Amino acid sequence: MGDSEATLRLDDVTTALETTLTALSASGRTPEYRVGGTSAALLQGVELPVGDVDLLAARREDVHLVAAALSAFPCLYAASWLPESAQYFARYDVNGVQVEISTVERETDSDGLECVGSGPWRHYVLIACGPHRVPVVRLELRLATELLRDRPDRYEPLLDHLAARGFDEALLDRAMTANGLPAERRRMVADRLAQSL
Repeated sequence: MGDSEATLRLDDVTTALETTLTALSASGRTPEYRVGGTSAALLQGVELPVGDVDLLAARREDVHLVAAALSAFPCLYAASWLPESAQYFARYDVNGVQVEISTVERETDSDGLECVGSGPWRHYVLIACGPHRVPVVRLELRLATELLRDRPDRYEPLLDHLAARGFDEALLDRAMTANGLPAERRRMVADRLAQSL
């Protein structure tokens, strides 16, 4: 829904996630979710500004499952529909870290968007977080989102990371197409990543 002040470290993110997932495990219910946003990039080793932990839920009932598991923590925004962004959204303060849980309810045939359609459900990696294995959206999808938002403090570290470690060229191309990125932005990305192909 919006970035809080970007000050979180990797330990902040992993501790908040582990606390959230442990509370969910204790409830005996497991919602379908993905970690997205800047916290997803940080979990994959990209050093960039992070303001909160974003959990993408498959269904509204999954938002309610997480909200119920976090009921011992301060609720900053009760689960409700946000028509302007087509999200069912809630926010909690988990030991000083804002954890946001939402659906994004728009239709697309593309698998190249970070929060919409099949993209986050098909293109993810599993990251260890304490005793939990956390499904985290792939960096190619995150990069396209940051390029669209024109946030160089986020997309520059993502480009550096992908150039150094490799990436799925076809997935990144689909993500940039799905986000409607202009030709000049796509050329800049191609030039930056050319040496890693």
